Amino acid sequence: MKIEKIQKLKNNKYKIKLDSGDIINTYDDVILNNSLLFNKEIDLELLNKINNETLYYDCYNKTLKFIDKKLRSEKEIKEYLKKYSEMGYEDKILKKLKEINMINDENYAKAYISDRIFLSTDGPNKIKQELFNYGIDEKIIEENINKIDKETIYNKCKKIIDKKVKTNKNKSVYNLKNNIKLNLINQGFNVEIIDKNINNINFDETSIYEKEYNKLYNKLS
Repeated sequence: MKIEKIQKLKNNKYKIKLDSGDIINTYDDVILNNSLLFNKEIDLELLNKINNETLYYDCYNKTLKFIDKKLRSEKEIKEYLKKYSEMGYEDKILKKLKEINMINDENYAKAYISDRIFLSTDGPNKIKQELFNYGIDEKIIEENINKIDKETIYNKCKKIIDKKVKTNKNKSVYNLKNNIKLNLINQGFNVEIIDKNINNINFDETSIYEKEYNKLYNKLS
């Protein structure tokens, strides 16, 4: 068989037409790797090689698209590649992605921590647990969590508390404090930072007492 025509398609793909009438859709890398030029003779061995390489690049490029959607940890990529386990390309793809720095759990941890600190209400403990669930090494997690500016965490905690105080004026101080503390612990903040913030807030129960008094007065009247 000989190559009769090579046509460029989208996404770095090419259509190769053989004089036998067979069509091969493959990638530019496969063409370069095998010097596939017009009129080149294609035997069965080379045809199998082209097909195998095309399957590899199919899997590789789909994995790249998976990573392009958002940064991924090595564990996430391994889980994704399980769907292609029968092809046996997982190790080769993982090695290639590490070589081009598309898999880097250190960078993943840094980016994830930055996003969660500034774009969510999560505290350090919750972020640590989430990173652990993504398969990030405990040493990497601890090193990067410890780099977070303590004042940033304190101010973030304070901002959340201030908002809760403003939106829960009908609760007693005791109930409000307990509610805030429980919520912030669940959000991943340390008890010390929570207590320090709560102790610095002046809670005014006057309006609450007045409301309860009026409610009781009206009931008894």
